[in-house]
Amino acid sequence: MIKYTIQHIKDFKKASEPFATLTAYDFTSAQILDEAKIPLILVGDSASMVMYGYDTTVPVSMDEMMLVVRAVTRGAKHSLVVADMPFLSYQPSIEETMKNAGLFLKKGNASAVKLEGGVHVETHISSLVNSGIPVLGHVGLTPQSYHQLSGYKIQGKTPREAQKIIDDAMAVQNSGAFGVVLECIPSLLAQEITNMLTIPTIGIGSGKSCDGQIQVFHDILGFSAAKAPKHAKQYGNMYTNVLEIVKNYKSDIEKT
Repeated sequence: MIKYTIQHIKDFKKASEPFATLTAYDFTSAQILDEAKIPLILVGDSASMVMYGYDTTVPVSMDEMMLVVRAVTRGAKHSLVVADMPFLSYQPSIEETMKNAGLFLKKGNASAVKLEGGVHVETHISSLVNSGIPVLGHVGLTPQSYHQLSGYKIQGKTPREAQKIIDDAMAVQNSGAFGVVLECIPSLLAQEITNMLTIPTIGIGSGKSCDGQIQVFHDILGFSAAKAPKHAKQYGNMYTNVLEIVKNYKSDIEKT
């Protein structure tokens, strides 16, 4: 198997070849995605809910994210691993951004980091890129702004909102990011941005026209008691299956 690099991700767009990406949060899931030849694994700050049981992505810390990043990079030998920078690990200053992003590469063994935002983090992104730290951008619905956005809602439905997302996506590209996640925006807007940019777009809940797609590992497996988002197709019901296995185990032990 090849070792996926940023150039491979860029080449998918050049070849108009759709590509699948997924999140991972531990060694075993990373091994599975790696064996399945998933080119890019995002260690998402969605670990806040999936792994640590918080209500949003806001509470998860650098230390908590570092634990899962290191586990994933130990399991992924061929996929490109991108570490999601948690809330307040980059917003306060360029210095804080550089320090924390550097930790994900030096101690976490990630190959790149992801930041939410567009125009207002342009300098953060360019500073990282100029220092040799690859960056994946993220615009549209930005979960770390959950409170400011009053929840998880589709963004870019008005002309003004759409233009802001276009401006943010262009800022991400101009600052040197190698790609950008488009989350929960109208499909026509996602198509417009994808056609406009020279860097790959990775959609989540933004239609099929993006260069790549990403979903949360646990959502596509049905590995949660909570209902998956509408944009996440479930390919199994692992929660029910595993629950039944555990109940059978319990029953067997109690019968001995």
